[in-house]
Parts: sequence; C-alpha cells; structure tokens
Amino acid sequence: MERVSHYLDAGTEAKIKEVVERELITAHMKTLVEMEGSGMVSMLKDDKTEDLTRMYQLLGRVPKGHDIMRQVLGDFVRETGKQIVESPENQNKETTYVQQLLDLKQKYDNILAKAMGNDKNFQHALNQAFEHFINLSPKSPEYISLFIDDKLRKGLKGVSEEEMEQTLDKVMMLFRFIQEKDIFEKYYKQHLAKRLLLGRSASDDAERSMISKLKTECGYQFTSKLEGMFQDMKQSSLTIDGFKNYVNALDPNPLKGLELNVQVLTTGFWPTQSASKCTLPQEIVVCCEVFQKYYLSQHSGRRLTWQTTMGTGELRAFFGTKRHELNVSTHQMVILLLFNQVDTLTFKDLLTATGIPGPDLHKTILPLLVPAHKILLKNPPVPKFSPTDSFSFNENFKSKLFRVKVVQVAQKESEPERGETQKKVDEDRKHMIEAAIVRIMKARKTMQHANLVAEVTKQLSSRFRPNPITIKKRIESLIEREYLERSSSDRKMYNYLA
Repeated sequence: MERVSHYLDAGTEAKIKEVVERELITAHMKTLVEMEGSGMVSMLKDDKTEDLTRMYQLLGRVPKGHDIMRQVLGDFVRETGKQIVESPENQNKETTYVQQLLDLKQKYDNILAKAMGNDKNFQHALNQAFEHFINLSPKSPEYISLFIDDKLRKGLKGVSEEEMEQTLDKVMMLFRFIQEKDIFEKYYKQHLAKRLLLGRSASDDAERSMISKLKTECGYQFTSKLEGMFQDMKQSSLTIDGFKNYVNALDPNPLKGLELNVQVLTTGFWPTQSASKCTLPQEIVVCCEVFQKYYLSQHSGRRLTWQTTMGTGELRAFFGTKRHELNVSTHQMVILLLFNQVDTLTFKDLLTATGIPGPDLHKTILPLLVPAHKILLKNPPVPKFSPTDSFSFNENFKSKLFRVKVVQVAQKESEPERGETQKKVDEDRKHMIEAAIVRIMKARKTMQHANLVAEVTKQLSSRFRPNPITIKKRIESLIEREYLERSSSDRKMYNYLA
C-alpha cells in the first residue's frame, strides 16, 4: 500500500477500489452467497458465525451486497420455520411446537448479534420471516397460550424468578408475530380461568408479570378483563372470610360440619360458560342456599348462577379400614356421594341421578377408573361406555398417599369446540369492526370507501387483520341501521348520520 501511494495519484484511489470491488466482489457475490455446500445457507445451517462475519464485511463494501444476504436469510428461515409449523409430528404437541420456534429464534438472534452486529435491516428480514410462517397455522395463538399455561401452571422446576421472566419474554417475542391476537386472548382467558379457579397457578407474581407484558404490548383494553379476574379472586377471598364468620355466629351451624368455599365471578370478566346441568346432593344444596342468603344480604340487586363445571370437592373416604382424603371435581364428588346409599349404579342411573349430560358424564367418570386412582370399578371393564354398564365403589383401592388428588382428563379443545371458539371470535370481530367504522366516520363525517377500509384495517391491526369483504358487509349493515348513508353524488362515498 505504501508503494502504491508513491506511484499512483491519491485522487485515483476511490475509482480503482470501485473497479476492483466491482470485478472481484459484485460480479461474483450472487455465486458466492448461493454456492451449494459452502454458501450462506450452509453457513446458517452449521452456525459458522466467523464465515458469516467475513461474508457480511466483504459484501458490505459493495452496493446491494447485504440485500442478497438478507434475501437468502429471510427465505431460509421462512422455509425452516414452515417445516416446524407444518410438521405432522408437532400437531397437538404445543410444547414441542413452541419450543422449536423459540430455539429457532434464539439461534438466529445469536447469529445476527455475532456476525452482523444486530443490523436492523437483517433483524427486519428475520422478523418478517417469523411473522410469515407463524401465521400459516391457525393453531399458533392457541399453542402459544397453552405453552404459557404449561409454564405458569407447573412452574419451571429449579428455575429462578429471573429465568422465568426470561422465558416469558421469549414467548412474548413470538406473540408479537401473531396477527390474530384476539384469538390468543380468548384462549389465554380460558386457560387463566382454569389456573385461578382450580388453584393450579404456580406463582401469582409470574401471572401478574405476564399480564403486565401483555398490557405493555397491546394496551389496557386487552388485559382489563384479565385484571378483573384477579380482582374477583381477591374479593371472593374477603367474601368467604365474612361468610365463615356469619355461619360460625349461627346456632345451630346450618352447614352441619361441611366447609364451603365459593368464588363469586363477574360475568363480563370470565369466559362465558354454559351452565352445565348437575343435580347437587341435598346437603350441598342447603350450603348453597345459606351462602346465597348471606351474599344477597350484602349485595342487593345481584343474581347468583351456580357453575358446577369448574369447582372441586374434598371428600373423606373409607376403603376397608383405611381412610383417604380425595380431591375431585364437583361433578365427581356428586357421583361418589351416590355410593353412600347404593353399592352399584348403571351409567343410565348416574345420568338420571346427577342430571349431567352424557358426554360430560363420560369425561367425569374416566379419571375415577384409571389404575393410578381406581376409585370406581366398571363392569364390563372395557373402554367403551353403554347405558347398561354398571359401576361400584372399589373397597380395595390402595394408595401410599393419604391425600389423593384425582388428575382430571386434559381438556384440550376438540374440533367442534374449536369451531365454537372461532364463532365467538368472529362475532366479537363484527362488533369491533362496526365500532371502528362508527368512530372513524364520526370524526371524519364523510369518507371514500377505500380510505375507510384502509383506516379500519390500520386501527384494528394490533388485534387482528380484518378482511376487506367483512368490513364491506359491516358497512352495509350500518347503512341498513341508519348509522351511515351513501352519498347521492358518489356511490363510493359515505356520510355519517348523527
């Protein structure tokens, strides 16, 4: 270089460098990047960060060098992610599905940090690739919610609070890529409700931290109902303390040795549950009536509807000479108490006595028949249920544990239930689209169709991507109900009607 500076004019340096770089780099960069076996794809597969660093620095010297690298990175990550999302092995395995996506994100975040200095343009290409393949599967919102549910329900064994926070932060990165956040919200609310009502939450702090993250990401409206659920649980605790003082002051005690814990839930905050039919035993009915009388004396004008599907019960049971405490669902408690009067009941008898619908009764009995806690015996002992099958109390049940918790059947959504959830989401979306249209038109008074559709899409994009056809249908509906009218001079123009 020193000799060159003596022989050549300094003014020619830039031009000579440009010619050399054009001939030695620009002319061959496409071949270099796409070369099979040693190109960029091979480097990405094998985590060759040093080679990627050299390629990034070399191609950074010429125009559009980084553009080619970004294109290859985006295409490769998109294809890799698509294989994870569409793999039959990952279907109905939400933990594996989400963990593989987290590992993929971690891997390419590390490559970007080490080889490309966290170049924002490369980060954007990576984010676009993730957003593309995560939204290929309609189950992504549900799986991410189930993954969070798994972590918050069991907790992470041997993991500090700081590491738990890091795990939740990583999941939030995937959440940002979901376009249909309203579907995630529906599932998250269902899973949170089960954790709170069944006492399965590993940590209140972790739960509140997750809600705080969602609030930061999506705003107060997204999490107001989730926070309301926590408020209900806190208020229920105070209510039940007051109820116990009230009952203890009565003579004689109307509960007759039974202990009743009730969670009073505000209808608007919690997932809507169809009140499943269940005929409670008389002693439980008396307890419910006592509580109802106390609660309505404290809160006039309210109405209580008993939801038996999400409750639990604790029973003292004698198996021969051994005594155990059984922790079961409310419906299982109703079934087991029937065996205090009779030794054997058929499936048809149970249907009549409990009032629980057939499919729900089937799901309720199954956990009581598994080898781990075989509290009931079935005759004939075959998996299929029929109305004439008989059930009897298993006197020979044995367990090393005094307190036996009957593990419930995992309630993953079936296809009909998933369809029902989608229907509810679609119904909610109609209202949100109409509210956005009215809000925009009230401010603008007059607006052209294409501009209105674009503005509605922009306002709702943080929740979901509305279909232009759906927006058009909601506009038509609002015209029919006289919120809007078409302009007489231009059919594509709308006027707001005050």
